[in-house]
Amino acid sequence: MIRLIYLTLILFSGISMAQFTLIHNVNGYTPTREGEVNTFSTLVIKDGKVVRTGDKQLADQYPKARKFNGQGMTLLPGLIDAHGHVIGLGNNLSRLDIRDADSVEEVGKLLAAFSKENPKGWILGRGWDQTRWTPSTFPTAEDLDRFVKDRPVVLTRVDGHAIWVNSQAMALAGINAQSQSPAGGEIIRHASGNPTGIFIDKAESLVRKYIPPTSSAHLSQSLNKAGAHLLSLGITSAHDAGIDKQTWKLYQSRAETQTLPLRIYAMLSAADPQLDSMLQAGIYKDKRDMLSIRSVKIYADGALGSRGAALLKEYKDRQGYRGLMLEQPQHLEQLISQAVRHGFSAHTHAIGDRANRLVLDSYEKVFKTTGGKLLRNRIEHAQLIEPGDIPRFKTLNIIPSMQPIHATSDMHMAEQRLTDEQLQGAYAWQTFLQQGSKVAAGSDFPVELANPFHGLHAAVTRMNAQQSPQQGWRNHERLTRKQALQAFTLDAAYAAFQEFKLGSLEQGKWADFILLDKDYFKVPEKEIRDIQVMQTWIAGQLRYSKD
Repeated sequence: MIRLIYLTLILFSGISMAQFTLIHNVNGYTPTREGEVNTFSTLVIKDGKVVRTGDKQLADQYPKARKFNGQGMTLLPGLIDAHGHVIGLGNNLSRLDIRDADSVEEVGKLLAAFSKENPKGWILGRGWDQTRWTPSTFPTAEDLDRFVKDRPVVLTRVDGHAIWVNSQAMALAGINAQSQSPAGGEIIRHASGNPTGIFIDKAESLVRKYIPPTSSAHLSQSLNKAGAHLLSLGITSAHDAGIDKQTWKLYQSRAETQTLPLRIYAMLSAADPQLDSMLQAGIYKDKRDMLSIRSVKIYADGALGSRGAALLKEYKDRQGYRGLMLEQPQHLEQLISQAVRHGFSAHTHAIGDRANRLVLDSYEKVFKTTGGKLLRNRIEHAQLIEPGDIPRFKTLNIIPSMQPIHATSDMHMAEQRLTDEQLQGAYAWQTFLQQGSKVAAGSDFPVELANPFHGLHAAVTRMNAQQSPQQGWRNHERLTRKQALQAFTLDAAYAAFQEFKLGSLEQGKWADFILLDKDYFKVPEKEIRDIQVMQTWIAGQLRYSKD
């Protein structure tokens, strides 16, 4: 039985929070701001914060402390996912999930079953990836019509940068052969010129604007579902990459009532029409460090799987095509300037090497005219970079916010899409670290599964779940276990201005930690992926336990 223990509950009723709590008999590890990894068997907590760590003799100094026996389990700081989509994850947990479908037929069967169980309204789902199918071509509306034709169906690609819809959805949206692709988007068409049912990046809005809006109650339920799931995986803090005004209001309300399920560092969506009003409201930070809103998420290009990533040279598998820029340089500069003028960091999605170069150019121009270089601005994903542009991250103080699991998920598709020359600066984690950049690691859930141990395994091995390829893909960029843990803890905290509050179990910092069934530093590399979280604690309170 898995249970979630909410923030409003105190583990030991009737005991003052001012009393010391002693976690003992643990196999503890914590990174430190000095770059070391300290070990300990005892952790002392007071008022939700770390007092000391030490050996078993430390317990003798606190005879009246309330004690918790860790039973020899491995203890790590709570893990931080530096790039995810919290509400999107919560939505996914209640919508059609087609991540594991290996063909159009499998999608259809899942869709038909979901339609029977949910007989009213639009059918929304996510997870398809045509690169896993044979043939690996985009599907069509007609494929969906065979299974559901009397209700609108909108299925989001696994990376979130394309949708696949049925004919009913296109009809309700008024899409036909005369419909035009918007700038930064593409309607995929048949040879006849009719839309196929695939809409890339900004073309998604042609259909999405007709989907009924989400209620506040549903939004709150999605937050609860996502929170429970993330806590069960050992994630105590998530960087939410792009929230709208409705979510902005919800997060602040939940922070004020002390009902946020985990810590959230939220980025305002630059695409929200009310961005300026949210910026005018200023930076939000509560005293308990459960919610921080001080950055803006900007999209520069699309994704590699849908060929939306903007490249310097053409795609190997689509002659003459170099992807999509969702924002042109002048508008990128305007958005970055708008953020930094209000004291907000600018975190820009860039996957292709052309997008990364243009984003770096935009940051450089804004820093010269408006300032903001010290705001710990980030490039989210930073997947494909022309090697000559990598040093610019350090020069411009840009943090590469990267998702190790993307490398092992994308490797086969990336080799189909790109030449070896184009891959020279791909997923270059070790290269970034060696030049002195901090890498903030995450998963990009729900694009990928949220399990951080999948990401730690990918970072350390450059192998997928099947332990392939044998030596790791482009393995000169693999990380050590220490480096990988730091990327998911202290460096992720640094990327949110929280390194003195979160990310390690050092004196005065919040006592966020997890207990594991295996020793992360000692198990064989292939077993890192299978580590299970037994307990998750936030601010010295048990929030999740696996029974």
